[in-house]
Amino acid sequence: MEELLVYAILLYQNLTPENEYKNRLDKLFLENPENDDLLYLEWEPDIKESILYIRKHLDYSNLNYEQFGAILMDKLKTVYENNPDIKSFAIQISGLWENLPENIQNTEPFHILTYADDPLSWGDEEQSRNIYEHMLKYYKQ
Repeated sequence: MEELLVYAILLYQNLTPENEYKNRLDKLFLENPENDDLLYLEWEPDIKESILYIRKHLDYSNLNYEQFGAILMDKLKTVYENNPDIKSFAIQISGLWENLPENIQNTEPFHILTYADDPLSWGDEEQSRNIYEHMLKYYKQ
């Protein structure tokens, strides 16, 4: 479910296409057709309802946050690489931190989202880029 939570957050922020989520859901369901949550999501036509279902029914106490973070950073890296303008990228992900599970918002590397765009306010794009790149590589180290 870690991966589906990543997709739910990214979909809510309009950072990933809906078909990417659906393709991954299909694959997960085919790998585990007995999973009631995946079955429900397969039959749910409304993406907003799917996002709400994932957020509401996820067992956050058993969530593998290392896996969640690695998947999230991998997906964000794609968004970053497809957006050469650092200011535009910062705007795209500006609300992401608020949609993360509360118990990880202030942990490494997620809290970086609260300040990575600060240097842009005084025109230091390179510093913001370095901060974002550090965050995106966090699980690769």
